[in-house]
Amino acid sequence: MKLFTCTHCRQVLYFENSRCEKCQYPLGFEATRRQLLPLQAAPDGRTFQVYGEPAGPTYTYCQNNEHGVCNWLVPSDSATPFCPACALNRTIPDLSHPGYLGRWRELEGAKHRLVYSLLCLHLPVVSKTVYPEQGLQFDFKADDNPTERVLTGHSNGLITINIDEADAIAREQARQSMNEVYRTLLGHFRHEVGHYYWDRLIDNSPNLASFRQVFGDERADYGEALSKHYAQGAPPDWPQYYISAYASSHPWEDWAETWAHYLHILDTLQTAHAFGLRLDPLDAAPDQGLRAAMQNPYQVADFRQIMAMWLPLTFAMNSLNRSMGQPDPYPFLISPAVVDKLAFIHKVAGSRAGMATRESAA
Repeated sequence: MKLFTCTHCRQVLYFENSRCEKCQYPLGFEATRRQLLPLQAAPDGRTFQVYGEPAGPTYTYCQNNEHGVCNWLVPSDSATPFCPACALNRTIPDLSHPGYLGRWRELEGAKHRLVYSLLCLHLPVVSKTVYPEQGLQFDFKADDNPTERVLTGHSNGLITINIDEADAIAREQARQSMNEVYRTLLGHFRHEVGHYYWDRLIDNSPNLASFRQVFGDERADYGEALSKHYAQGAPPDWPQYYISAYASSHPWEDWAETWAHYLHILDTLQTAHAFGLRLDPLDAAPDQGLRAAMQNPYQVADFRQIMAMWLPLTFAMNSLNRSMGQPDPYPFLISPAVVDKLAFIHKVAGSRAGMATRESAA
């Protein structure tokens, strides 16, 4: 994610800030510009204008701002009171239940970061209320019925997230029980939306044949493949070909897991670039590949350049965490086969933003 700065006082801001802690101006995220902007009251006294733009458009906050879960802006003449991220909601948790508001706030924080990345990639982000067949929607549900467990998953553009995933303890218990090295709320959003974009970018498209060459034939029985995976586990050599053990279960899951990883890479590298990071380890030899100047990955066509930045950055992140006595934030090794898969996604998804080329998949 980029680094945001208050254009009134130059204070550095977090993406989630709704008020500048230095100048106390209210802040709102404008999705078209992808900027977090200081606001001032418009002459009508009911709406806001961007600070320094007295002749500019007027805005209101997204309706979910009243719950403290959204800081995005909505044009005053919008047909919906919701921002582009909150407009994707079909079901939210029952806010009368103690603790559910806090979980919803965590869910929205992850979802808004997801939508930011999708906007950077120029991917279609449209609610099913606008396009019922091809749109995207979210159900955030709890296990309120003791006989019916809410399963996180995707079905024809509808993504369901069990709000237990927003509970750090429950999520860690699930991670350990499933023997996963990595499990985050944002990772869930990125994985499930990967299934959605497979439908939009791959299925019944010119990309389908190339997908099968890289990921395998998705026509293999999905239910049977998952049953086999849960019964027998991943093949012993899965790290040579997949980003995770679960990715080995079926080509659809391989795509979704790799897609999520692709978004991890882009967002983290953009953050590193925003802070002007350069890596030049003092005792590392030049041929060890640990020197890199971070670029904005959303402007890099050749995926090999992205990997040349990513690998040294992850080594640095892990080393810093180990110095603090913390586990590695990046517990992955990317094989050449996985690099090819990531490069394919960069070619398909990155081309929407005009940055990917055929050479980037080489």
